[in-house]
Amino acid sequence: MSEEKVVRKKIAAAADVGKFMADYYYELDAASKKGDPKIAWCTSVGPAEILRAMGFLIYFPETHSAMLGATRMATDLIPEANALGYSPDICSYLTADIGAFVKGVTPLKKVFNIDSIPKPDVLVYNTNQCRDVQDWFEWYGKKFDAPVIGVHTHRNVGNVTAAHVDSIAKQMEALIAPLEKVSGKKFEMDKMKEAVRLSRACSDIWKKILDTAAAAPSPLTFFDGTTLMGPAVVGRGTQKALDVFEKLLAELEERIANGEGAVQDERHRIYWDGMPVWGRLSAHSKMFAALNTNVMASTYCNSWIFSALDPEDPFRSMAKAYTELFIVRDDAAKEKYIKEMLSFFKVDGVIYHDAKTCPNNTNCRYGMSQRLSEETGIPSLTIHGDLNDLRMLSDEQTKTNVEAFIEQLDESR
Repeated sequence: MSEEKVVRKKIAAAADVGKFMADYYYELDAASKKGDPKIAWCTSVGPAEILRAMGFLIYFPETHSAMLGATRMATDLIPEANALGYSPDICSYLTADIGAFVKGVTPLKKVFNIDSIPKPDVLVYNTNQCRDVQDWFEWYGKKFDAPVIGVHTHRNVGNVTAAHVDSIAKQMEALIAPLEKVSGKKFEMDKMKEAVRLSRACSDIWKKILDTAAAAPSPLTFFDGTTLMGPAVVGRGTQKALDVFEKLLAELEERIANGEGAVQDERHRIYWDGMPVWGRLSAHSKMFAALNTNVMASTYCNSWIFSALDPEDPFRSMAKAYTELFIVRDDAAKEKYIKEMLSFFKVDGVIYHDAKTCPNNTNCRYGMSQRLSEETGIPSLTIHGDLNDLRMLSDEQTKTNVEAFIEQLDESR
């Protein structure tokens, strides 16, 4: 089937998500210009609930970096950061974002007519993703003369123990005093509990949205998920995120009831492990759809499901939720999780993305893909690329390998 004949059903609620994201950036821009309310930068899986409780508006730089990738600006900007001494091998979110700042450019200008990223009053990180976020925030802290504080998460965690939770909870509690100094406000536990309650509700509805992909045919794709996840990342802890997601969930449930799939004549169901290639979302979506194949679930989009959050025990439940995160865990925990996902979503094959500059979100370098294929009987393909640096990706080789993989699935049916 040619790509021109492919029908990929669009999601109407995507427009509501787009408005949500526009309003989010406009609010930040206005606050940055006025100096009120205070703005906190936060890593995407950082302690946002604490910042919400203390009245900060929150900017998540990773969303800006994803936009740099999706608009294909990133590849030309990465060398600017390399010239400052940042290796080409480290996170291309970091290098693209710093490169954009050095050059004085932003995709926000084209998309929202916003001239610059918001000025931080404080920067708060959690290393549960990687150490790169700490270096990233510290660079900006010096540029803006703003305090940088953070949480240092355990790595390669098997079972999350009370000792893990105690350690992270204490670090989170230690953030309160410096944040009070910046905000000029006293921490209030009732506001903290409400932020955690809303975050948990956002997590629950986001999980329901992603779980709709278990239906056959699936009402959404992984590529849809990457563009619809914005409220789960930047809006958790707010009612607005819940409102937009409720509308999205209702649309997907209606699709299921009507037997409508996101991909025309869905024949194969693929699980995607690792980061998306932001600059090729549309191209990859069309490529798989042309093969009647739905890449319908992923490890990545599930990273904003925090089922451990409990408003009655906010600090400890946050510590548990942000330490249970897939990227933090050891291989045994990761393999168990992926096997459960393959079964739940009724998967025919797995795509592993070996992202050159993101080893922490790449799970196919130490034999995991081979082990899982042997244990489950589900074949896999590894594609080589990057989240933002398109120099690391061969479009022709990717297309050839994917077509051969789908042909293999055809033959095994």
